[in-house]
Amino acid sequence: MRESALSHDILLSVEKPERYIGGEFNSVMKSKTEAAQIRFCLAFPDIYEIGMSNLGLQILYSMFNSWEDVWCERVFSPWFDLDRILRDKKIPLFALESQEPVKNFDFLGISLSYEMAYTNILQLLELSQIPLRAADRTWDHPLVIGGGICSCNPEPIAPFFDLFYIGEGEISYRRLLDEYKDAKKEGLSREEFLFKAAQIPGIYVPSFYEASYNDDGTLASFAPVREGVPAVVEKVLVKDFADSFYPVKPVIPFAKATQDRIVLEIQRGCIRGCRFCQAGYIYRPLREKPLDRVRSLADELIKNTGYEEISLSSLSSSDYDLLPDLLSHLMDVCPDKGINISLPSLRIDAFSLDVMNKVQDIKKSSLTFAPEAGTQRMRDIINKGLTEEEILSGANEAFKGGWNKVKLYFMLGLPFETTEDIKGISALAEQIAKAYYEIPKDQRNGKCEITVSTSFFVPKPFTPFQWASMNDAETFLSKAYFLKSDIKAQLNQKSIRYKYHEADVSVLEGVFARGDRRLADVIEAAYRNGAVFDAWGEGYRKEYWDKAFADCGIDPGFYVFRERNTDELLPWDFIHLGISRQFLAREWEKAKEGIVTPNCRESCAGCGARKYGCGVCYENQD
Repeated sequence: MRESALSHDILLSVEKPERYIGGEFNSVMKSKTEAAQIRFCLAFPDIYEIGMSNLGLQILYSMFNSWEDVWCERVFSPWFDLDRILRDKKIPLFALESQEPVKNFDFLGISLSYEMAYTNILQLLELSQIPLRAADRTWDHPLVIGGGICSCNPEPIAPFFDLFYIGEGEISYRRLLDEYKDAKKEGLSREEFLFKAAQIPGIYVPSFYEASYNDDGTLASFAPVREGVPAVVEKVLVKDFADSFYPVKPVIPFAKATQDRIVLEIQRGCIRGCRFCQAGYIYRPLREKPLDRVRSLADELIKNTGYEEISLSSLSSSDYDLLPDLLSHLMDVCPDKGINISLPSLRIDAFSLDVMNKVQDIKKSSLTFAPEAGTQRMRDIINKGLTEEEILSGANEAFKGGWNKVKLYFMLGLPFETTEDIKGISALAEQIAKAYYEIPKDQRNGKCEITVSTSFFVPKPFTPFQWASMNDAETFLSKAYFLKSDIKAQLNQKSIRYKYHEADVSVLEGVFARGDRRLADVIEAAYRNGAVFDAWGEGYRKEYWDKAFADCGIDPGFYVFRERNTDELLPWDFIHLGISRQFLAREWEKAKEGIVTPNCRESCAGCGARKYGCGVCYENQD
């Protein structure tokens, strides 16, 4: 029997002790006497409830544990209460399954899902008693590897990692782990193993690269410092999406996760090309799972989990060609089991009355649509490809289908935004509310509730807006206050709620999204000042970051408030994700003119993803 890393007294003294005890349904325990030669700990730098909602973590956990020679466990950032106890009592951070110290593992794989978790990476390392900097580690420490969407620009956190995995995790991990076993068997040094790892597609070893800078602070060069290390790191991706690994027995968390439901991935990638959307570009090309495979997965997941809701996961669910057929199958299975069907990431123009009618007998939740901008001019700039007529028609069909709660997502601070574009958000929300009240009263489903949420635009790498400037916090807030007052002036303002994001946090996110290695010192300094859980209101402290930037002599405005020239060398240019720089530059120029680029199914725009030989690029071809 395993021994708990925490005493009963400690568990009873912290909020939600179920975060730290392991033993959940479908979690994997392997005996140390079994063939498992590699101990791999997957870490998510946020609390348990957030991390357990991450599909990538569930995929890797199940995949690793399907291999006889690997035992994969999990660890999450401890909340403030347990953090203090671990430090005071000098208890090393531990993995959930075995309750053994993370520092004893072979690998520590850290999920990089959002920039505001960067200080939590240092928390995980320090509480695990692992040196923060890769340069200070030996074979006595785990190899620290990062992967996830933020690894498309890993430079601000590069000194803290031994390796990064660029691309989709199902492809190169088997080879990496085999190389590790061979290296240990042959008695290779840590550096020799890392050199071999750098030859594996999708693996980036930061210690083998060096940056130099111009007098104005821009990047002058970025190149390998060792012969034989590739100058370019190419992403890896799943080409055969029909038979790719997918967890049919996901771990069921004890604490209610943010995504407390079955997550069924129906496709990966997107055809749309919204110019602000990083995921839409870095996961190209669109690859669909065949209907038979999705049906089979749905049936197994329902049988193995006991959840009361199933969510169809994709960047744009409406673009899944076989969505009506899939819904027909789910409607045959779910009602008798009391399972709700969730359809996130829907494009309002494609959300037909027919689709709604198929799920209207199931418990309804609110519908979520993302017009992103309030005027047609701005929707064309960002290449959203939606007209106001399509938005209002879609909302009207939704209301007729029985929904009365709608969430609308917009962005403030987009490139080339004007006051009229901001006013367009409140006007559009008013028009949608008006459409609801034009339905005869006896056909309405209660009071109309429209929630308008605005995030603040953050330029991201590998998008056409990677060269754009960003608003400062004061400008963001002034736009939010203006929109709030304009919503209050609408006729149906009682039906419209307004929420907006933290401005200071958005600016800091922008700094790290497009930053370089010099920011690692700032991140460590802020962490030493006390910064942790910066994505949480309870955690973020602006003064910690202001002091860190000042002490390190770095101006955060350099990274966010200037528009970059398209010939400037960017910190992530050594990474190739299949999308050509020339294509992104063309899209940047088209944005300035408000020219729309057709989606991938309408016309190929020559982005570069065709080189992978799969997905939407090769649909309808023999």
